[in-house]
Amino acid sequence: MGPRNRSARYGFCAAKEKLPKDIGVGMVRTAREVLNGLRWRDPNQLEQAVVSYRDRTRPEGFRTIHGSEIVDLERRYFTTRTGRLPYYKIERIEVAGEVLFER
Repeated sequence: MGPRNRSARYGFCAAKEKLPKDIGVGMVRTAREVLNGLRWRDPNQLEQAVVSYRDRTRPEGFRTIHGSEIVDLERRYFTTRTGRLPYYKIERIEVAGEVLFER
């Protein structure tokens, strides 16, 4: 089975030119991948990021932190100065007004 048949079989888009360079065909970037990309591929971009995540203790239902507050990126959690949070709680990641990730 050739690549064209595989992409059709699994419902992937075969037109690579329509996708950004850092995303493979049929791949969706996770919040973890976006944060790691900001940390390692684009130096100092993580510090400029604005991360919004679900927080049931807040009246509005979410909290916003700056990337400079993120201390470590682990396998399933990201760590801030105040605690560890799972990636699945992240709703939005933004840098300089550009949305890089949104659920």
